[in-house]
Amino acid sequence: MSHAPQPRFHGVIPPVVTPRTADGAIDTASLEKLTKYLLDGGVTGLFVLGSSGEVPYLTTGERDTVMRTIASVNAGEVPLIAGASEQTTPRVIEEGRRLIGLGADAIVATSQFYAISDVAETEDHFRALHAAFDVPLFAYDVPVRTHYKLPLPLLATLARDGVLAGVKDSSGDDVSFRQLLLATRDLPDFAVFTGHEVVVDGALLGGAHGVVPGLGNVDPAGYAALYAAARNGDYAEAARMQDRLAGLFDIVYAPTPGRVSPGAAGLGAFKTALMLLGVIETNVMSAPMAPLDEAETAAIRAILERSGLL
Repeated sequence: MSHAPQPRFHGVIPPVVTPRTADGAIDTASLEKLTKYLLDGGVTGLFVLGSSGEVPYLTTGERDTVMRTIASVNAGEVPLIAGASEQTTPRVIEEGRRLIGLGADAIVATSQFYAISDVAETEDHFRALHAAFDVPLFAYDVPVRTHYKLPLPLLATLARDGVLAGVKDSSGDDVSFRQLLLATRDLPDFAVFTGHEVVVDGALLGGAHGVVPGLGNVDPAGYAALYAAARNGDYAEAARMQDRLAGLFDIVYAPTPGRVSPGAAGLGAFKTALMLLGVIETNVMSAPMAPLDEAETAAIRAILERSGLL
């Protein structure tokens, strides 16, 4: 099968989790080890300071430490996409410029949040970010966090005008996702990523350029193999690999319902799995989130064993 041309940003770009020490500090040794684990797993990029990295909980100093640590280990091996997560345009510009100075190869930003805005302001927001940064800009469509779904016509316009290099779609709206792929299919350098761990084979079959999977922290090689199978046109093999990863995704359901917050459950499952795999030292969460307990950890261990990782 002949391969379609790929944009610069493509493939498997995990949103790197942020390990903490037992006393709650950024665990740079574990973060270095995790970065190497992801690179050795065959990822094609790293999303620094994404939702799975607990970015809203990190202080400015912690964000800088995470960016510096990952950039140092990566040493230019794969592109680094950094999340400039702030409420309003001026704050995103300030955050993004600082992260670019620390090694970001691209910036991903949401629409404004906390601020009450509309489509016109959202367009102005992304145009201002594009003008302010000297690296590619990605839109992060994540209404569960921003309470605002980025409209398809706006994304298509910003893509055509060269404002956006791509979109990371975590909207959960499969119809809009497919429509975005169709609306931008003739733009060779525009990249559309799914943020959903368990429908990657379908997204790639529909023309997506890659995936930004939180679960990719735990099994980067599994996602790299899935992507390679899809690129080779072997969607039966890609589906088999996706089925296995869907089983591994059960770790996010291991936490006892109501014992921890939804955010602490999902991210805590990723951290707990990485701790059990020996990649990071602890499953400590950013305050005020609670870590998973011994029973939940045992349930995750059983899933890792069933999935062949342990």
